[in-house]
Amino acid sequence: MRVFVDATPLYDLGQIGDLGLLGAFDAELVIPEAVVEEITVEPAATNLGRFLAEHAVETAPDVDAWLDDAAALLDAPAHTSDVSLVAGLLAARDRGEEAALLSDDRRLRAVAEGLDATVSGTFGAVIQASVGDKYFSTAQAKRVIRRTDHHGLQMTGRLRERAIGEVD
Repeated sequence: MRVFVDATPLYDLGQIGDLGLLGAFDAELVIPEAVVEEITVEPAATNLGRFLAEHAVETAPDVDAWLDDAAALLDAPAHTSDVSLVAGLLAARDRGEEAALLSDDRRLRAVAEGLDATVSGTFGAVIQASVGDKYFSTAQAKRVIRRTDHHGLQMTGRLRERAIGEVD
């Protein structure tokens, strides 16, 4: 499986220094260069640079043949980060590969679901790490959720408690 990662989870986890949680996915991580270029706020940008240097992440997927279709599907210019991600999902679908999208963007998630991709977001990555890593406890996962909330995600209390509850 290939997991295409959007800027939102990279920003959220990068701001708190927990991009390593993306390693909980038993899959090939794909972060197109157009997505990488969107992360300009510190400390997320520095943490992303370090993450890319230390982990096997594909940043230049072969999706050129699908860019026009993705742009048409999104009604967007041809070289946005969203177009790169959707092109990757189209390519995976056409190749018969399983693909997932990690994003908190509602529109992008809806398009990915329409392409039969598995969809998750920042909290899904935290929950995956909690479930899949015996060294990452639910208490740690709850702290990460609270920290992301304090660093800009700004969830409602109800949403935060639901996310924390799902970790249990």
